[in-house]
Amino acid sequence: MSLVTLSDAPAIDNNNGFVFRPLAVPSRGSSELAIWQLEVSPGAKSERHTVSKEEVFLLREGSILIEVGGEAHAPAVGDAVILPPETPLLLSNPSDEPAVLTVCTSRGIEGKLNGTVIAPPWAQ
Repeated sequence: MSLVTLSDAPAIDNNNGFVFRPLAVPSRGSSELAIWQLEVSPGAKSERHTVSKEEVFLLREGSILIEVGGEAHAPAVGDAVILPPETPLLLSNPSDEPAVLTVCTSRGIEGKLNGTVIAPPWAQ
């Protein structure tokens, strides 16, 4: 068993208001799961994209809007949103305060954005 700390997690900034902090990911010792903290700046909005594996988003602080397959959700702190594989996702923070989420998926996840397949570095 290994302890992985948030303070030692690298901050991966996508320069669009999203900062990813890998926690339990393969590069940090996890053999099956990929879990990271996601910080969403006020006013940030992702591009619509899909992922190859199920993802679960747990809102820990702030507020977000998350569109899953065209259906909008506004979870409360402590709520989880489940994203099925290959389902379009759009995530935004319409508030004036930062939002913090924990995201969990399976190792090997790939994303598709504008027709390009990527291996997200925060999930490796």
